[in-house]
Amino acid sequence: MSELPPEPCTGLEALQKDVLMIFSVLVSIKEIVAKGRDFPWPRPRVCPRCHSDRMWGHGFVTAIFDGFLHQVLVKRWRCPECHCVLRVRPRGYFPRFQAPTEKIRSSIAFRLEHGRWPPGISRTRQGHWLRSLARKVCGYLGQAWRGHLLDGFDHLIRMNQTPVSRRM
Repeated sequence: MSELPPEPCTGLEALQKDVLMIFSVLVSIKEIVAKGRDFPWPRPRVCPRCHSDRMWGHGFVTAIFDGFLHQVLVKRWRCPECHCVLRVRPRGYFPRFQAPTEKIRSSIAFRLEHGRWPPGISRTRQGHWLRSLARKVCGYLGQAWRGHLLDGFDHLIRMNQTPVSRRM
């Protein structure tokens, strides 16, 4: 007796079939830029979604990072089991952010301490970081949060949240 073909995905399953995840690794962006496609990217041991150990290389995509004039090639991996795509990102950067985490934090610290923005970064961009942080601290830690805003930044990171993103 032959097996029936699998049912096609519908609804939420179909939406979750091809999921993009960000995989943070400790690498040097300068070395990535210098070596390009020849950079020895660390391969994920297992898929974070289904835990399969058969991760395949899935090419490269470009990303923009502060301090570099050109786009940087970053590696992608794909799980043949669940079709999840992992995009590698250098550690020290929030997903979807071009500025290093420490630069964002120090910019906010400077503003809170001196009442003005540090030079060298767009005021609009820095204002976005501060407003998003205040909103996230209020949303996740509550309006009763009495700690310093930078303590909220650190607390949100420990909660695996991006403290300056608009996403809740």
